[in-house]
Amino acid sequence: MASPKRRVAILGSTGSIGTQALEVIAAHPDRFEVVALAAGTNAALLADQVRATGSRIAGIADAGAAGELEAALRTTEGAQKTEILTGDEAAVQIAAESGADVVLNGMTGSIGLQPTLAALNSGATLALANKESLVVGGALVAQAVQRPGQIIPVDSEHSALAQALSSGRHERGLCSLPASGAAALSGASEVSQLIVTASGGPFRGWDPAALADVTPAQALKHPNYSMGRVVTTNSATMVNKALEVIEAHLLFDIGLEEIETVVHPQQWIHSMVQFCDGSTIAQAGRPRMLIPIALGLSWPERLSEVDAPIDWTQAMQWDFEPLDHRAFPAVALAKQACAASDTHMAVYNAANEQAVEAFHEGRLSFPGIVSTVEATLERYTPSTGTLTLAEVLEAEIWARREADALISAATVQARA
Repeated sequence: MASPKRRVAILGSTGSIGTQALEVIAAHPDRFEVVALAAGTNAALLADQVRATGSRIAGIADAGAAGELEAALRTTEGAQKTEILTGDEAAVQIAAESGADVVLNGMTGSIGLQPTLAALNSGATLALANKESLVVGGALVAQAVQRPGQIIPVDSEHSALAQALSSGRHERGLCSLPASGAAALSGASEVSQLIVTASGGPFRGWDPAALADVTPAQALKHPNYSMGRVVTTNSATMVNKALEVIEAHLLFDIGLEEIETVVHPQQWIHSMVQFCDGSTIAQAGRPRMLIPIALGLSWPERLSEVDAPIDWTQAMQWDFEPLDHRAFPAVALAKQACAASDTHMAVYNAANEQAVEAFHEGRLSFPGIVSTVEATLERYTPSTGTLTLAEVLEAEIWARREADALISAATVQARA
């Protein structure tokens, strides 16, 4: 007897993660049913996706684009039955009320926190690609988790770690996926270290002084992936890797000092787990997101023919080297922030988002991005008491205001 189709809601459906997820779903129509889609501003593409999937709910954050979406769907037979939600709350409402079995959060930025909490509170499985929501609201997310395995990581690094962890005994953290065989025996964790791989970005090997002249166009040339402006810039500064380290810490309950970042330019190995006996288990695959996305949708099963396997009959070379923390201090800075308080990473992320925007507007140098984050953190004093969503949002508002002031002062000083 065939299993019922999994009902899927995709938040950020017009972005890189969302469009690839729809490719996976289209290739396995017997396994999935798309019930809701949410996007930011791209009404034309969202309308096309609604037509292709028959989604009964479509949300768009940009209220000004709602008219375009309605007009596009009005001419499509059957699409008139699609419920259209608008504004920032659209994604939250879809996560909470769409009735999806799986909510894929592929949004970018801390705006994904409230949809993440809504999905968990609804009881749905959360396929999480929005690392910022966990990094910013870690304690809140932990409180919202209702069962083991409710969060399935979609970032390629964390999907790799989850797969590799099944080779040993480790039953802690938000992503405590059940192991099998001997690894399912109770007892202490057998994990000694998580190794998160990084491409090194477009400036791998650069002297720190040369980074002062980096242009936005250069920062957007990622060597392996095609991503949005913020994520691509974060990859260039290593802020993206910093967020991934914190996400790994929170997902798998591994100490920050036991998570290492290693530069692997080819990115065929997505991450590794080192066990107490000295063995290292690596998950390898092409430098694409199709397999992590598919696993996020279908876990614990694997879908067939998601991506082409590695051709081991062909010669290839894989390189590994330590991260240059002098040129790229973002990872060490994030570890310090995470250890400081429950809201320091909200400040880190919000300040970075403001600094990235300023860099692309020509108001801040490339090294100034992480310097602004560091300066903002130095000025931050967290409140005490039980963490609330309001407190996280307040920390973000403060950080954005403080970062903007620091950026303005730096711009004035540069012009003087």
